[in-house]
Amino acid sequence: MLDVNMFDQLRIGLATADQIRLWSKGEVKKPDYRTLRPEKDGLFCEKIFGPTRDWECYCGKYKRVRFKGIICERCGVEVTRSKVRRERMGHIELAAPVVHIWYLRGTRSWLAYLLGGIEPKEELKAKQLEKVIYFAASLVTKVDDERRHADIPELEKEHLATLDSIRKDMELALNRRLKDGEAELKALEKEGAKDSDVKARQKAIDKDVQSMRERFEADIDLEKRTWDEFKSLYPRLIIEDEVLWRNLRDPFGPYAEYFEGGTGADAIKSLIDSIDFDVEEQRLREAIEAGGGRKPLSAQRRQKAIKRLKIVASFNQRDEYGRRQNDPKAMILDVVPVIPPELRPMVQLDGGRFATSDLNDLYRRVINRNNRLRRLLDLGAPEIIVNNEKRMLQEAVDALFDNGRRGRPVTGPGNRPLKSLSDMLKGKQGRFRQNL
Repeated sequence: MLDVNMFDQLRIGLATADQIRLWSKGEVKKPDYRTLRPEKDGLFCEKIFGPTRDWECYCGKYKRVRFKGIICERCGVEVTRSKVRRERMGHIELAAPVVHIWYLRGTRSWLAYLLGGIEPKEELKAKQLEKVIYFAASLVTKVDDERRHADIPELEKEHLATLDSIRKDMELALNRRLKDGEAELKALEKEGAKDSDVKARQKAIDKDVQSMRERFEADIDLEKRTWDEFKSLYPRLIIEDEVLWRNLRDPFGPYAEYFEGGTGADAIKSLIDSIDFDVEEQRLREAIEAGGGRKPLSAQRRQKAIKRLKIVASFNQRDEYGRRQNDPKAMILDVVPVIPPELRPMVQLDGGRFATSDLNDLYRRVINRNNRLRRLLDLGAPEIIVNNEKRMLQEAVDALFDNGRRGRPVTGPGNRPLKSLSDMLKGKQGRFRQNL
């Protein structure tokens, strides 16, 4: 049998969603743990993590060591030692993917380095990437260049026809409003209204005409900007103007079928999917060595390319079966691991009160927001509401992994920042220095 206390070296890698599911004994679906006994599918569930008492199931049907290994048909708890609650893990299936905060924010943003291109326009800054992940900007992930190039003349005709149509509508609407205005003024004069009343009416009509003109001009400007943006679209382009993005992605518009893109962790996942890291490594090596008839890079850009090459090459490392040792998509989480309950205990104090680990509160936030998002998706809620809930889920997972790394930390009683998983690992009191 493998002795886990004897080892020469240790390799730490990225865990994929499938690996996390293999570690897990069951899915945690409920945030409840405030009752005196562990709840089913909750953070302290005995079915997932094992019994709280040695050789005894939850409902009490099986007691004593002679029933060892039996799984109770009534409560589903395995009859075994309670110390398994120190090692058994659970997991939370996320309703939407989230980005792991360690790779987004740190001494440097590994995700920004990995996803940035060679050309200056393809460079991704961590701040821009953050805007995409927290739903403040949108990202182009794929562009069908050949098709766009072939259809540009036809699309340009369509674009010019749209502009003419808006201008004609503007002329018609303005002329109609001016005619109505003249009729209103004549009616006032016939009724013998005061000059001040006529002037006030004239002023209101002028204001109306001006606001109509501005509205149509804004439509013309948006159409022009959309066309200019469409002609120069390329993968990794970040668009912060939401109205412009909606116009480009309009399913009934002419441009949506020529490119793909989105916002949030989904867009980052699609971009990672669309990158061939073997080709990317080759391109980076050629750019650094100024091979393939390329122009040599400037000293600063060469330095960036070398840093990027290190990351891309490390993700390209294969095992003896030709499989990637680390999957870049593992930086995007579809599943969150739930650590064993004995490592985040809940203790009953005198007077019936409970003292609990901060991690339980952080896990509760994740489960509550995840359940709410799943409910909204089932109901078919509007995109703006769903995106806001996805952003809140991202923030809850950020706080669980590293509270305070981005923005204000989540606080508990007395405004004390809650201790996250990172706080349990790092420093003198952390797992490594304290226990190993």
